[in-house]
Amino acid sequence: MTRSVRRTRRTLQVAGAGVAALLALSACSSSDDSSDSSGSSPKSDSSSSASPKLSGDVTVFAAASLKESFTALGKEFEKAHPGTKVSFNFGGSDTLAASITSGAPADVFAAASPKTMKIVTDKGDAAGTPATFVRNQLEIATLPGNPDKVSSLKDLTKSGLKVVLCDKTVPCGAAAQKALDASKLKLTPVSYEEDVKSALNKVVLKEADAAVVYKTDVKAAGDKVEGVEFPESAQAINDYPITLLKDSKNAETAKAFIALVQSAQGRQVLTAAGFLKP
Repeated sequence: MTRSVRRTRRTLQVAGAGVAALLALSACSSSDDSSDSSGSSPKSDSSSSASPKLSGDVTVFAAASLKESFTALGKEFEKAHPGTKVSFNFGGSDTLAASITSGAPADVFAAASPKTMKIVTDKGDAAGTPATFVRNQLEIATLPGNPDKVSSLKDLTKSGLKVVLCDKTVPCGAAAQKALDASKLKLTPVSYEEDVKSALNKVVLKEADAAVVYKTDVKAAGDKVEGVEFPESAQAINDYPITLLKDSKNAETAKAFIALVQSAQGRQVLTAAGFLKP
């Protein structure tokens, strides 16, 4: 065999090897592309199946005693979910319940007693079963320094002492009456107020000497009043239920706010305000 023939064969062998290498490289690249494609597919599916971003307004009807803690939780919720807004209507639970059953637009109802929540559930305006998220206990609010030396529930029956109670239809008023009945005491207040904040405000403004309110309200008032505990309050602790409302226009965001209230974070805010664990 001549040198030129051997040189030609060697050249063909090298060329063949190069083509084979290129084919192998191409196959490898194709395999990698396929792998990337299959790998990106689940990411896309995951993204499409993720929970939608919360947005829009939520209106919460809540017992007056929840004002400070719910306002704080509302701000936390809006911070965690940009694009949402939580609006509140605080008041006597019985009045709020009546508004809801009359068609007032609301997404969430947080009541200060199961009895007032029942007004809403009996009308079929609640979505699901209300859940108790906190409890609250009564305390006597007196003027700063307690000048009338009030030390017991019985002391509120002293002649000349101006005492304010919540209306008996309001949870704080019903609880106060229950404590008075348990003590076999009769008390005629100078006024019955529509909610617990109104009762407390009478003392803050020095229009009354004392009021039977919640521990949480005494704590929220700071040095504007002085709190006096009484043992009978243990017989009249109120459970606070919360529920999504049937006609909510923004159910997913409303559910998320309820979840925050029931979470460890929510519990921390509520217990710091003086509420008891359910």
